[in-house]
Amino acid sequence: MTKGLVTVFGGSGFLGKHVVRALVKDGWRVRVPLRRPHTAQDLRVIGNVGQVQLVQANIRFQNSVIRAVEGSDAVVNLVSILYQQGKQKFGGVHVAGAENLAEAAKLAGVTNFVQMSANGADTDSKSDYARTKAEAETLIQDAIPSADIMRPSIMFGAEDSFFNRFAKMATLTPVMPLIGGDTKFQPVYAGDVAQAVAKVLSRGTNGTTYELGGPRVYSFKELMQFVLTTTDRKRLLAPVPWFGASALGMMGEISGALPFVKPFLTRDQVANLKADNVVGADTKSFNDLGIDLETVESIVPEYLERYRKYGQFHEKIS
Repeated sequence: MTKGLVTVFGGSGFLGKHVVRALVKDGWRVRVPLRRPHTAQDLRVIGNVGQVQLVQANIRFQNSVIRAVEGSDAVVNLVSILYQQGKQKFGGVHVAGAENLAEAAKLAGVTNFVQMSANGADTDSKSDYARTKAEAETLIQDAIPSADIMRPSIMFGAEDSFFNRFAKMATLTPVMPLIGGDTKFQPVYAGDVAQAVAKVLSRGTNGTTYELGGPRVYSFKELMQFVLTTTDRKRLLAPVPWFGASALGMMGEISGALPFVKPFLTRDQVANLKADNVVGADTKSFNDLGIDLETVESIVPEYLERYRKYGQFHEKIS
């Protein structure tokens, strides 16, 4: 017996693979809509034969979303971008995409719905990323009041874009720019966030907003020092003033305009770095879901091993 069919938009991404795995383990059949289904065949082997289904859809096109959601017992929206590039804009992906998905789920009679947002989502934010994330929350809960919202802090895991990015940077340059060194973060393991999704879907969502952070708060500088210690590299951490960070962000956007080039930093990301990214004191969190959390120290060193000078055979510099 299965718990039914859950459609997971964004199921092929970094967090998505963890969520699909958690849902399969929990007994759901999982449908994953993708712009290019042939690029994610690895998802099929996560479950039993036929348990994971790949279909073609694009969250920006409503008709394809309606077809993907049809027959679903639950829906999860994990679709997100960290920077704008080409046709992928915050407004189109976060806002219009969420609106399309909300209307499709409502049409299909789905009330068991999880919207993955981000810690710091705020309609008054100076960051387009944070503002559009908040706008998406409103659109979803206006259409489906029972939808649960999840706001994770920065997520870590083997394919993350945080620890991997800075560990790779440390292999390329003797100086690491330190932007917002005192800004606080509460990194959370992607697998724990996936467990939270599975847990709320299993009991049925009820319109709750969860802020999800790991067991410890770090400053940005502490996280950079952790990366250097873990990869055993001695690099200068050079504080960068905000105006200098904005200039770096502009350079990153210019480089990101080139085909197949990811910007190393954007001005929008700089705006995000100006605010702490931690769980609020009076919010629903992992404590309300009964999930035991993994730590940065227990997970991250294993996958940062490849950034050491000799990988697994590296001997620590004395």
